[in-house]
Amino acid sequence: MSKKPQYDPEEIRYPDQKIEISPLVPEMEKSYIEYAMSVIVGRALPDVRDGLKPVHRRILYAMYEDNLTYDHPFRKCATAVGDVLGRYHPHGDASVYDALVRLAQDFSMRYMLIDGHGNFGSVDGDPPAAYRYTEARMSRIADEMLRDIDKETVDWDPNFDETRKEPKVLPSRFPNLLVNGSSGIAVGMATNIPPHNMREVIGAVICVLDDPNATLSDLMQHVKGPDFPTKGIIMGRSGIRAAYATGRGRLVIRARHEFEEFGKDRTRIVITEIPYQVNKRMLIKNMADQVEDKRLEGISDIRDESDRNGMRIVIELKRDANPQVVLNRLFAQTQLQTSFAINMLALVEVDGKLQPRILSLRHILDEYIAYQEQIIVRRTKYDLKKARERAHLLEGLLIAQDNIDEVIKIIRSSYDNAKENLMQRFSLSDVQAQAILDMRLKALQGLDREKLEAEYKELEAKIAWYVKVLGDEGLVRQILKEELTAIADKYGDDRLTEIQDVEDEIDIEDLIEEEDCVFTLTAAGYIKRTPVSEYTAQSKGGMGKKGITTREEDVVTDLFTASTHDYLFFFTDTGKVYRKKGYQIPESGKTAKGTNIVNILQVEQGEKIQTMIHTRALDDEDRFLVMITRNGTVKRLPVTALKNIRASGIRAITLEEGDQLISVRETDGTRKILIATHDGQAICFDENDVRPMGRSAVGVRGIRLRESDYVVGAARARAGKTVLSITEKGYGKRTPVEEYRITNRGGLGIRNYMVTDKTGPVVGIKVVDGSEDLLLVTEGGILIRTPVENIRSAGRSTQGVIVMRFKEEGDRVISMALTDHEDQTAEETASPETAGAAETAPEAPVQE
Repeated sequence: MSKKPQYDPEEIRYPDQKIEISPLVPEMEKSYIEYAMSVIVGRALPDVRDGLKPVHRRILYAMYEDNLTYDHPFRKCATAVGDVLGRYHPHGDASVYDALVRLAQDFSMRYMLIDGHGNFGSVDGDPPAAYRYTEARMSRIADEMLRDIDKETVDWDPNFDETRKEPKVLPSRFPNLLVNGSSGIAVGMATNIPPHNMREVIGAVICVLDDPNATLSDLMQHVKGPDFPTKGIIMGRSGIRAAYATGRGRLVIRARHEFEEFGKDRTRIVITEIPYQVNKRMLIKNMADQVEDKRLEGISDIRDESDRNGMRIVIELKRDANPQVVLNRLFAQTQLQTSFAINMLALVEVDGKLQPRILSLRHILDEYIAYQEQIIVRRTKYDLKKARERAHLLEGLLIAQDNIDEVIKIIRSSYDNAKENLMQRFSLSDVQAQAILDMRLKALQGLDREKLEAEYKELEAKIAWYVKVLGDEGLVRQILKEELTAIADKYGDDRLTEIQDVEDEIDIEDLIEEEDCVFTLTAAGYIKRTPVSEYTAQSKGGMGKKGITTREEDVVTDLFTASTHDYLFFFTDTGKVYRKKGYQIPESGKTAKGTNIVNILQVEQGEKIQTMIHTRALDDEDRFLVMITRNGTVKRLPVTALKNIRASGIRAITLEEGDQLISVRETDGTRKILIATHDGQAICFDENDVRPMGRSAVGVRGIRLRESDYVVGAARARAGKTVLSITEKGYGKRTPVEEYRITNRGGLGIRNYMVTDKTGPVVGIKVVDGSEDLLLVTEGGILIRTPVENIRSAGRSTQGVIVMRFKEEGDRVISMALTDHEDQTAEETASPETAGAAETAPEAPVQE
């Protein structure tokens, strides 16, 4: 039973309250900007001066307050985490402990700021032990981060409950932002700064101090490049220079390997260093999975032999495997080679406020030097103030020593005003008089007087030095240079990461002969490249010859003729696109089944290559790719949209549920597009009826399909040419393009082929001029080459003629392609044994 409220409802209605109406959009914008800036400034990004995020700064300062320095015993991490949370960091304990752990990991930090005791994780991805089990203290080098913090060198802010003060930034007597790097994701921006070698970075700072006009080339004489704690090899210097010049760049990092011979004529690859931030356990698992899926071939065993003496991943190869080929596959398909995207974003103080900025190497060094000069000036002012205060006090003590009898008499004759009497008699300050009253009788002996005089002279020398420093900027820079040199000598070490010059920066195409090839793809995902010259022409109605060896359940799905220097685009049934150069496809003989596509492209599980096309130029704004789907959707995409394609592919078209990409054609903005369907319909329209769209667009309707009908092909229609149509049962015909009238897209279209049981449905279409040869591939893997001019020209509503006969009953045509016409004279006159020698390589035709 509920109780009646113990208060008067009228008391909580606030009759005098004032409600302000605020528009939703401006209020949301203001609130979101405040939230974003809070994350940017107060959580995710490092300060350019000390290279720390707020949580790292608070951890180090809290441990400094508790005297958890390198010369004190370890204490439980739970103590440090609790102190940070209770004093400065109003967030979860996991975020604090994770940050503390990272500062103690030798595989994450180039120079660890926390000295950890216990399980702090591993390069295998093992998590650290709970903070109730681990212990920590500041490392020796972390003392340099806080040195002189008690000398008024930095500004302070109140903590969250205003019971304490916390430093806005640490003194950071070495350039920590570059030395240890940083990474973080804020709102709308992210930073990723790699670690560097201490000696090299300090050398660059000194270079700027010696020569304010130093160029990037001068700086790179000292800073060779990033220096990762996990070592590895950086391939090439162009990405390093770009990052140092602009703040953005991309590095390629490889694992260090060596080949070892074992057994009888067998080789194994031994990995001793892996790229930065790579999980060793997941790396080995990924390699094993790819071997099991046959994406990596030639490997018989993979095992991890790492121990306390170092890393050792052993990859044993099969007897007939080529070690260099296997190694190249490992670099291409696993994290033995990774890229590190440098984005040197940090907070810079501008007019007293922190702002995120993309910084070049020189900009970071300039900001650090300016900050350290400020630290030295503020420290010197503090030391000068303290020295003057001590000298002032010593002056009073020396006066008392010179007049000790009178001082004693004044003190003895005073009732409770001895201080005032001393101040009046000897013109002393309050501090001096109090010091005399606090002086012990022991100080009256002669030795102590000599000590006071020596200390006073020493203070006078220090004061003169401090005044000189504050009046000479050059002297400040000299002090900074000396202090940095001392740090480099004390903590510096040799570079861990090797930088190798890339010899293949020369365009590889210059070393590859250009030739025309037939590219073939099977339903099971096997692709190959075969020179066109291996296929000789036969008369119409010929029986063909073996063009590819397929497994019983595999069939050829696509083929075309292209140059080895062309770009090949691979469009999948899900609407993604991949890109390779023609020469990157392995060459195989006519009867070989080829290479599985997963060894060439990083296709996803269940993803199937549906269409291949080729093109030469990628930067022409007047060139487009027209895509047609099975359900009749058409889309026009600028070729420039595919200029930058990741190895994992990008989205080329967004498909509706149940739809598939069927055909892609390259156009120049002036073409007519012809779409043909399985049941013999076709439509022809101007490509400008379809506006250019972005990669993620769905497209518009190209042809309206009847029930159970679907699109089988598309081509570019040109006046004076003919439309070549081929059916499943080997029939075909050529129809003048002029018979296909131009209509608006989206209609039912007109009759393209008289489909009957004898002809079978349409397989595909090509627009030809009669000078080409036609290549047909059957479901059984039989290929025939026949001149297009031998195929009769007929109207749209006809059944055509027999183009290919089948050796096996039930076989059917599944794909077609064009190549230039080949002279049959040599084939007809040569003997069977020498016929192959008479074949010539034709020019690659222009396919419509």
